[in-house]
Amino acid sequence: MRRDPVELLLRGLYSAVLYLLLPITVYHLVWRGFRVREYFKRWDERYASYPESGGQPRVWLHAVSVGEVNAAAPVVNALRELRPDIRWIITTITPTGSQRVRALWGDAVDHVYLPYDVPGSVNRFLAHFRPSLALILETELWPNMLFGCRDRGIPVYILNARLSARSLKGYRVLKALVSRALRTVTCVAAQSADDAARFIALGARPEQVRALGNLKFEIHPPDPTAVLEGFHQHVPDTRPVWIAASTHEGEEQAVVDIHRRLLERHPDALLLWAPRHPERFAKVEAVAREQGWRVATRKAQQWPEPGTQVFVLNTLGELMAFYACARVAFVGGSLQPIGGHNLLEPAAMGVAAITGPHLHNFAEISRRMDEAGALRICADAQAVGATVEQLLENDVERERMIEAGRALVANGRGALERTLELITPQLPPRS
Repeated sequence: MRRDPVELLLRGLYSAVLYLLLPITVYHLVWRGFRVREYFKRWDERYASYPESGGQPRVWLHAVSVGEVNAAAPVVNALRELRPDIRWIITTITPTGSQRVRALWGDAVDHVYLPYDVPGSVNRFLAHFRPSLALILETELWPNMLFGCRDRGIPVYILNARLSARSLKGYRVLKALVSRALRTVTCVAAQSADDAARFIALGARPEQVRALGNLKFEIHPPDPTAVLEGFHQHVPDTRPVWIAASTHEGEEQAVVDIHRRLLERHPDALLLWAPRHPERFAKVEAVAREQGWRVATRKAQQWPEPGTQVFVLNTLGELMAFYACARVAFVGGSLQPIGGHNLLEPAAMGVAAITGPHLHNFAEISRRMDEAGALRICADAQAVGATVEQLLENDVERERMIEAGRALVANGRGALERTLELITPQLPPRS
């Protein structure tokens, strides 16, 4: 097949820039390591240096972090049940994503960090693991990896594909390269018709793209019984409890201000606080103590004490169960232009959800929840605080939102079945 000379030129320029930037990746890992110690470990995987032979071919799935791993879990679980003979390699970029992979599947799947998108690392990764099928979650468009899969005849499916209008604009500088890489993909299984249209605008051919729905609706809530029983042995049902979930550094002062005003009206109010990133656990605890509040943590005290005013959830994997302990949930990443976090989790756990205005990563979900009456979208932190207070005091409105949220989650399912129908014929033959 004759190579596109423009593609070769663009790939060469892109790769040359990445090689020049490789020393900065070391600085980045060190800088992140001072905040999250896990970034000091497993550097060999970041550069695709593996001590052992690759062994048998695998199906490869890439999910950048916790949210994408959770979205992929129903697909992986269904395919592992259908084809237990298949060996899996699952890659992430973040340590929290890595921890989530191990929590879900232990040693039943192989796991490494995705290497940097330079040709040498890409070629070593693909040669080592020899994937027969690549499944990439959401918006991970790494040109050298996509071209490398094409050159080795590996079909690539972008599952639960999401592309916000903001991200589409962000690709303008690399559009000539990314559009060519995107056209190597076998299928883009988009979350919505709007996402599908944006992928086509980025360069995908219309026949490549299908709108299959959002896998995040395939959420299967954990049984919160044990957590609820333990929680309510220490916290009576009469206390007004709210949760600030997946908050970021720039939102912490807003949470403090909201809780301070709430305590003026409800002196027995309890805040459950779950920062998005583990490196913020200790800092959030310190911020709460600086206010003179009585603070407990999940690791140290396990449960709130009678006088606890702030309970910091400084563990991983328990957020959804603790959603069930609250009456109202504020979901962070939304008071800053981060794009929001998963709003379906509180809805599935039966808690009224509130968010800020920055929702470009969850535009379709937030729109549907808003239209269904299952979500309150607030313009700023002050509005979030007023809405938290209003919903804590209005049982009827809160219950209406909870029922609407549960119904929306139940009615939104179906993407898993359509996704499995799409990719099952591409699974490797039985050995």
